[in-house]
Amino acid sequence: MALEMKVPSPGESISEVEIAEWLVKDGDYVEKDQAVAEVDSDKATLELPAEASGIITFKAQEGDVVQVGDVVCLIDTEAEKPSGGDDKKEESKSKDSSKDSSEDKKEDNKEAPKKEETSSSKEETSASKETKEETSSSKETYATGTPSPAARKTLDEKGIDSKDVKGTGRDGRITKEDAVNAEAKHSMGSPGAGKRSETRSKMSMLRRKVAERLVSVKNETAMLTTFNEVNMQPIFDLRTQYKEKFKETHGVSLGFMSFFTLAVVRALDKFPSVNSMVDGKEMITYDYKDISVAVSGPKGLMVPVMRNVENLGFRGVEQEVKRLATRARDGKITIDEMTGGTFTISNGGVFGSMLSTPIINPPQSGILGMHNIVERPVAIDGKVEIRPVMYVALSYDHRIIDGRESVGFLVAIKEALEDPKELLMNGNVEKALEL
Repeated sequence: MALEMKVPSPGESISEVEIAEWLVKDGDYVEKDQAVAEVDSDKATLELPAEASGIITFKAQEGDVVQVGDVVCLIDTEAEKPSGGDDKKEESKSKDSSKDSSEDKKEDNKEAPKKEETSSSKEETSASKETKEETSSSKETYATGTPSPAARKTLDEKGIDSKDVKGTGRDGRITKEDAVNAEAKHSMGSPGAGKRSETRSKMSMLRRKVAERLVSVKNETAMLTTFNEVNMQPIFDLRTQYKEKFKETHGVSLGFMSFFTLAVVRALDKFPSVNSMVDGKEMITYDYKDISVAVSGPKGLMVPVMRNVENLGFRGVEQEVKRLATRARDGKITIDEMTGGTFTISNGGVFGSMLSTPIINPPQSGILGMHNIVERPVAIDGKVEIRPVMYVALSYDHRIIDGRESVGFLVAIKEALEDPKELLMNGNVEKALEL
């Protein structure tokens, strides 16, 4: 019985996928629930598990775009699992080796008369041999080109190989003019002897969709970016004092993401227009905070969503960030986990970025960019002191967010991060960290 395997629906609004890679070969025996293919949608890469055990037959090739519900392969469920495959392979190799040996002997027998003919051809005159050798040598010289003495001097002075110069003289001879022209090309940056290869590969559907969305943001929104700097010393002090106890208690590290996420929630409460989006001629403002977190996955950028972050504390945020980031990097993230989101946080600092202009994640209207932390001189109480400083950036859609809201939003984040004990923990650190 041949079981038809159809493309399942990866999520709402997705009607087609692309066969990114077959993980087995056509005609292989597969086990039930074994991953047989990876399929790309415009939001994620998902594995396609075998629905039964048997021999698989492909109905679609890598790179094919197929509709949800289309048949991509057949599985012969009545086929028996092959056994002793290694013995058969060895037997086949032995037969092939024996066959090759027999064919080699036949070829040797065929070559024998030719050797006799060769020995009998020794009657050629030495004069005719010399003539042939001269002709062959002449052909080789003309093919590569021989420089004239003047051309040779020019090429040697400039370190140019005569093989890289095309001669225009008689019989392909390289003239002085050819050498001078080659010198001019070489000085203007003509390719040398190094490798100049290139590789062409097809972008995944996910990468193509991300590219389309990013270009559409630039074309369809009035995107602006505002910047500020944050003294991270208070957060450093809190993490140094409580991170070990926090990890022992909750099993996750006390990172920077929980501070930034909760600072964003506070700022969104103060400036709700940043937690809004444009829908035609209307503006939708949300009373909940679903925070998207940009994560670099094996197939490109992915943005899983933390739901109702306004109900989470430090422990809840750190656990959710770890869970989503792990699933994204392992390729196990689902469409539902990346759908929605009212605001995005992107942390380019993990890659060493000092400052950047993050691009809005549509249809959202704002994104916060975190960057690396560097010790810099700052003025404190009239004195110059060294502090760990991070530059932060807010990109926003100016169609619904004015300068007052955007600058005020970023200042609210700065205030919360520079005084986390009072503004994020209500003056009680251990209660906020649930220690």
